[in-house]
Amino acid sequence: MSGGPVGRFAPSPSGRLHLGNLGCSLLAWLSAKSRGGKIVLRIEDLDAARCPRVYADQLEEDLAWLGLVWDEGGSQGGTHGPYYQSECSEIYTQSYKKLEKMHLVYPCFCSRAQLHAASAPHTSDGNVVYPGTCRDLTPAEVAAKAQVKAPAWRLKVPDEVISFEDGCMGPHAENLLTDCGDFYLRRADGVFAYQLAVVVDDARMGVTEVVRGADLLSSTARQLYLYRLLGLKAPAFAHCPLLLAADGRRLSKRDGDQSLENLRGKYTAPEIVGKLAWLYGIQPEPAPRTPESLLAEFDWAKVPKADICIPEGLF
Repeated sequence: MSGGPVGRFAPSPSGRLHLGNLGCSLLAWLSAKSRGGKIVLRIEDLDAARCPRVYADQLEEDLAWLGLVWDEGGSQGGTHGPYYQSECSEIYTQSYKKLEKMHLVYPCFCSRAQLHAASAPHTSDGNVVYPGTCRDLTPAEVAAKAQVKAPAWRLKVPDEVISFEDGCMGPHAENLLTDCGDFYLRRADGVFAYQLAVVVDDARMGVTEVVRGADLLSSTARQLYLYRLLGLKAPAFAHCPLLLAADGRRLSKRDGDQSLENLRGKYTAPEIVGKLAWLYGIQPEPAPRTPESLLAEFDWAKVPKADICIPEGLF
């Protein structure tokens, strides 16, 4: 096994990759490979109904076309896998039961409308902080509510500040209770939540470095808490700036913004990689490059912390 860091690609196959997904994958690949490490590919299809296998197959083909070749996982490259979260429910159940035995898991009957009510506490970025509505329900109250609605399941969090050093964004701290709140571990339909699944998966796959978008920075404190509760070794984190459309909108698979489906008909793989490398400050101009040719130039210090608007006409 390589002595360098173990990074990962963890795409969600709910549609074709867009430039934001590709940029994050490029940075993850460069960060690990520039230090002699390797990359694991994991398909995050927890909600299998929203993530058809055809999209997963296309994701693998798109990444390979760009030259972002993984070392483990996936069906088109590497030595093991593919790793599909939708096939790992029994593995997540083992960790879930550990948390249950700690008496930290409780049923939540709150509706989406209740959670997003104007009176609910919100963070500065608009996320809802769960106010603990169902945290102290009596057994009789739980039984009565369960007659009407199946509950989701949340993890109790303490009034504690979790601090860490992010590889791109620098020092970051969040209070679990006031900035995050008790969070979902499992949906009412039995599907495990993202927070639990990624912690279990990254630990069992030996991932030592997680590179992902800055929109997931606020998930890190919750995940570090789960690593601690489950007795697992936490990886290092680096949250890269988001790529935005020229008008400042978030890129989305839903509306096809800057999707690889469209870009592959207009540009070669080196042209796309080179433009992304320029946007992230890795090279001084948007000249065509392969991922391998960028290894010697990669440095997290070059990557900006603020979100990046893609100039009109660049793609």
